[in-house]
Amino acid sequence: MWQPVEVDDYAPPLRDIRFVMDHVADLDGIVSTARFGHVDAETIHEVLAEVGRFMAEVVAPTNRDGDRIGAKWHPDGSVVTPPSFPPAYAKWVDSGFGAMPFDADYGGADFPWISAIGVQEMLTSANMAFSLCALLTQGAIDAIHAHGSDEQRAVYLPKMLTGEWTGTMNLTEPQAGSDVGAVSSKAVPASDIGDDVWRITGQKIFITWGEHDCADNLIHLVLARTPGSRPGTKGISMFLVPKFLVNPDGSLGERNEANCVSIEHKLGIHGSPTCVMSYDGAIGWLIGGEQEGMRNMFTMMNNARLSVGLQGLSITERAYQQALQYSQDRLQGRAIGASAGVLSPIIDHPDVRRLLMTQRAWIDAMRCLVYTNAAALDRADAARAAGDVDQARSWQELADLLIPLSKGICTDVCNEMTSLAVQVHGGMGYVEETGAAQHYRDARIAAIYEGTNGIQAADLVGRKLGIRGGAVVTDLLDEFDARAVKLAEVDELADFGARLAMAVETAREATTHLVGIAASDPRSLLGASAPYLRLLGTTVCAGLLAKAALAVNAGAGDDEGFRSAKLTSARFFGEQILPAVHGLLPAVLASADDLYALSPEQLG
Repeated sequence: MWQPVEVDDYAPPLRDIRFVMDHVADLDGIVSTARFGHVDAETIHEVLAEVGRFMAEVVAPTNRDGDRIGAKWHPDGSVVTPPSFPPAYAKWVDSGFGAMPFDADYGGADFPWISAIGVQEMLTSANMAFSLCALLTQGAIDAIHAHGSDEQRAVYLPKMLTGEWTGTMNLTEPQAGSDVGAVSSKAVPASDIGDDVWRITGQKIFITWGEHDCADNLIHLVLARTPGSRPGTKGISMFLVPKFLVNPDGSLGERNEANCVSIEHKLGIHGSPTCVMSYDGAIGWLIGGEQEGMRNMFTMMNNARLSVGLQGLSITERAYQQALQYSQDRLQGRAIGASAGVLSPIIDHPDVRRLLMTQRAWIDAMRCLVYTNAAALDRADAARAAGDVDQARSWQELADLLIPLSKGICTDVCNEMTSLAVQVHGGMGYVEETGAAQHYRDARIAAIYEGTNGIQAADLVGRKLGIRGGAVVTDLLDEFDARAVKLAEVDELADFGARLAMAVETAREATTHLVGIAASDPRSLLGASAPYLRLLGTTVCAGLLAKAALAVNAGAGDDEGFRSAKLTSARFFGEQILPAVHGLLPAVLASADDLYALSPEQLG
């Protein structure tokens, strides 16, 4: 009798990453700037090849342990991760890969952010629950580097860059989820200890990796209110609260009053401890000025949201690899043209092919989007360093537009694609033994945290759409129109070009409509935000895939089989996925009247 086979292998998609970096995101252009001129593209690819080996050999084997065993909380407040996690994490620290994009003054390599995205993609595919420790540390590093004092940077950043100390972000409270302005944790001066020292009291929930056994110290960044602070988000301050106080010589001192009182039992990412943290007069230090906490938090928000969007790509890639392998191993039925009496691998059946091609095309599209987004951040950084204000503004506008698209479209699509990966497995996909369901469960959180996708859509239409009166969108659509013309000149891409041109026209109509009602009908604007994000995001993905297809047509890619696969994927997206944007237009143009027409009682 056939038995389910668990597939735990992960093959880092280094060729795909390199292709998108070089031919879509223009890595050569990034490293040719003065800001990143100390590194070259080939060195980055060589490092990423070693990263890929590390992730496949060291991190990927911990993925199933993380799901099956999970993190465990003990009554003394300690949290134990699965047995495979601490040794893998120690090797991650030794590797130095986490320090790549950070300031060389604190032990980093000052590589462009796009290289860090390559590391994050493979780390997240290897084990999403494990990767979250590094992701939260990254956010804390960003905040301390941007807003901390010289002393704070000198004391905390070197150990955080190596990963010897990890970081957390403490925003959410039971009554303050997406509404961060409802935070009620308090901070009062601890004048008995010294100047600029505070005592923080309150409870925080959903704190990722808030307690664990993989690092020597945890550095919590906690939002709290100081005496007499204003209500709402404008009255919030940010505090650095270490698990262990740090002595003047850099050694670890007394245990701080920052304790994990429980962890959540979740749908997925079981290996990642999601903690309820209690601060009972914990000693902390202000990061930045008083009542500047939310403004300082936004320093790291763009990179964090991009990283969560990347999770959508990464988990889809891992689920797809497993589904592809299963489809070749599983024999069932007789495919068209197969010999009588011979069982065919299910990959030979048209519907399974459709499921696989849909995943493959979306993976290519998401990778183009996320890496282009990272490249825009690097270009803005480089222009600022060069003193080119106009170029910095232009690149930052593009990055800001793409952030909600990367986070929103990639995580929504990941929910759909991991579901398709389960479908490829048939009934065995619903059985935990194969491991397919883990990806489906792990993926679900990404559309929720770091700002729900509803918040991403609201940000898109409420803030990003208004940049230069909508011109940041229309400028991008103009670029895609020009690409559609070039596609039309290539016989095997002409249909894709025609579909792209029509999608761009639909996106223009949707954009013009929303810009027009933004001031007069904010309810309909927000009511249309989710379908607009999907419409615009799908169109942007197609426009970027067009760039990839044109590069392949011009000879990019390392062999004919690879080039053929990229062209087929781009055509499939343009001809079979992209047309869905036209069906979204009526939802964008509709008023919000029906959204509010029924009372809660009528909805029941």
